[in-house]
Amino acid sequence: MNKKIKRLLLILSTLSLIIVLSGCSNSAVTQNSTGFWDHYIVWSFIRAIQFLSIHGNYGWGIIFFTIAVRAILLPLFFYQTKSMRKTMDIQPQLKALQQKYSAKDLETQNKLREEQQKLYAEAGVNPVAGCLPLIVQMPILYALYQAIFRSPVLKTGSFLWMQLGDKDPYFILPIIAAIFTYATSKLSMMSQPEQNGMSTAMTLGMPVMILIMAINFPAALSLYWVITNAFSVLQTLMFNNPFKINRERQEKQQLAKKKQRTLAKAKRRALKSKKK
Repeated sequence: MNKKIKRLLLILSTLSLIIVLSGCSNSAVTQNSTGFWDHYIVWSFIRAIQFLSIHGNYGWGIIFFTIAVRAILLPLFFYQTKSMRKTMDIQPQLKALQQKYSAKDLETQNKLREEQQKLYAEAGVNPVAGCLPLIVQMPILYALYQAIFRSPVLKTGSFLWMQLGDKDPYFILPIIAAIFTYATSKLSMMSQPEQNGMSTAMTLGMPVMILIMAINFPAALSLYWVITNAFSVLQTLMFNNPFKINRERQEKQQLAKKKQRTLAKAKRRALKSKKK
């Protein structure tokens, strides 16, 4: 699965979230609610946010809850980061295979897929690893939305200048969420050895999408996006720092060039010795 497909899945998942949220139930969720989703998932989210709140301020509860969720998911993101690094390392080989099997007939394309799968296996790359954090986060975001809107207590909670169940009146959180989303996308793109128009479009498009959604969704979700994307920025700088990756890549290229020059000199000397 290439990067374009992964980005397409990201867009489709986000749009699916909007569709799902638009039709979610409005009935209140309490400790007496029944059903697996309402009683065990949504009610657990409500209780967790209440437990983590400071002096009944549920905004802090959402912040601490978000940090706790991201900390729990950290091994999954670390696995994703390692897989992405391996995928970037084999990009030259993948590009060579695409050029070798450039014909569009079915037999050639099947051969291309076979060779790609073989290369992935040899490099220890899981092509779907990049989608796992997204797949895990979507139900969490959905459950958080319902925890806010279906809890009479959390829905009326306030934090700083806003009501958690209403939109941010000054659009401050949506703007901050969009900025952190751009920073995360930009840092991730900077570590890629090759960049294209699709990467640039996604880097600019995702913050705009988050901004539009955050403006129209309750402030509680905007707060969640701000914290989770700020966490993503720190996580990227810690585990997938593009400045460190690019420096190591340049050092590796310089070392390879130095070896080539040394080898070329050795060959020239060998030729001179033979002539003598």
